[in-house]
Amino acid sequence: MSQDRLIKMVSVGDEKGVGKGHVYYSFKNKKGVERKLELKKYNPIARAHTLYKEAKK
Repeated sequence: MSQDRLIKMVSVGDEKGVGKGHVYYSFKNKKGVERKLELKKYNPIARAHTLYKEAKK
């Protein structure tokens, strides 16, 4: 599978900063999405759903 569409999603942490820096890797549709992704995903360190932003690989 091609790695050129692979993106790195980094957590901003919860309101106290717990779980900041946790990483998920995902794929992005480069044809349809031209902006940086921001998703709420489960953070196992903070044990809650936190915001994840797209970052450089």
